[in-house]
Amino acid sequence: MLVVALLREQDSYGYELVTRLQDSGLTDIAAGSVYPVLTRLEKEGLLESYLVSSSAGPARKYYTPTHAGLDHLTAQRRGWQTLKDVVAVVLTHSPKETRR
Repeated sequence: MLVVALLREQDSYGYELVTRLQDSGLTDIAAGSVYPVLTRLEKEGLLESYLVSSSAGPARKYYTPTHAGLDHLTAQRRGWQTLKDVVAVVLTHSPKETRR
């Protein structure tokens, strides 16, 4: 969900996306964990990729969400909101008195 959300804002290549995730607060995320996600999302048709020449080395593979990816993000966001609401309710309930 976070990968597609960030790519909705701006296309990115793998390492750039890792740094964007880290800058967003996921400081412990490793580059090696993001590349398999990008590959899976592309295979599922949720992302597309394209190559951009780089003066600093080989061409970079940029990712962008597809229409299906944006639809998937909308559904994921609804699911996250529902989960967040349930967690808030459960965590704010007062404990019942202990029965004797």
